[in-house]
Amino acid sequence: MREKITLGIETSCDETSAAVLRGARELLSCVIATQIPIHRKYGGVVPEIASRNHILSILPVVDQAVKEAGIKRSDIDQVAVTYGPGLVGALLVGVSAAKSLAFSLGVPLIGVNHLEGHIFANFLETKELAPPFMALVVSGGHTALVDVADYETFRLMGKTRDDAAGEAFDKVARVMDLPYPGGPEIDKLAREGNPHAVDFPRALAQEGNYEFSFSGLKSAVLNHINSERMKGHEPNKADIAASFQAAVVEVLAHKAFEAIREAGRDTLVLAGGVAANAALEKRLRETAAERGIRYLYPSPRLCTDNAAMIACRGAYQAAAGRYSDLYLNAVPGLDFVSA
Repeated sequence: MREKITLGIETSCDETSAAVLRGARELLSCVIATQIPIHRKYGGVVPEIASRNHILSILPVVDQAVKEAGIKRSDIDQVAVTYGPGLVGALLVGVSAAKSLAFSLGVPLIGVNHLEGHIFANFLETKELAPPFMALVVSGGHTALVDVADYETFRLMGKTRDDAAGEAFDKVARVMDLPYPGGPEIDKLAREGNPHAVDFPRALAQEGNYEFSFSGLKSAVLNHINSERMKGHEPNKADIAASFQAAVVEVLAHKAFEAIREAGRDTLVLAGGVAANAALEKRLRETAAERGIRYLYPSPRLCTDNAAMIACRGAYQAAAGRYSDLYLNAVPGLDFVSA
């Protein structure tokens, strides 16, 4: 019996992506049409513009993914699509396309939680990875610690109360007149600065608290910049970037390893766009080595939003008999489904 072919579709924010997967972990193709150059002039993602560009890109991207996979549309056995969380207009483009394709091909539809998709990117990167493990999800819109007991059982240990880490990076970058997306710019600039130059706050530092808050840190950076300018000083952007990034990384790493200890896990996986941050990856890798923890993270192309992770998550949901009907709708505020 041949392994099933899954078409994955991702349009939660500003990346239009389609991927083809054989079985659960054999990636045949992954195509991503980015809108970063379009939104850079606005300093961030404009939802209406993102939606319009998804409409223009979705079918060409799907066709390209099918072609690169070396298959025909008729070979597709199931269609997996992100239905939340994300920008509602952007999500609706992907969901509508996926429903149309599933209906026309006469194959099942699978609605996928974008956050769970980020975690499952690690299964594509590390073929031998299997639950249980602890996942640290750090993206532009979300920051969370998730205990993954098995392929269908997740326990949300803590998430952000306000700004996500990636969102804080972008907002701080904007204040410092750095281009969008801000995360990579802060990461690059921080290498030239002193991470101990400014003592920025670390919120929710109590032991056993696995929630995050970066809104106060963002405000502290803004206040520091304004204070320096009022004194007639030109703020040292490199030092500010390094100190801000150090505060974020310290909080993420500390809570991740505390959560691992409480849950009794021996593996940490990093997921989401901020996984590409060099300082965070280095801190987690070094701390994991010190504590005898196995540490894994995806390659950069699987860190940012992509349809490969959605296809992978969808394939595992299908194996568990979890399908969606054609009434599937976008859920912009979707959270982890704890079990």
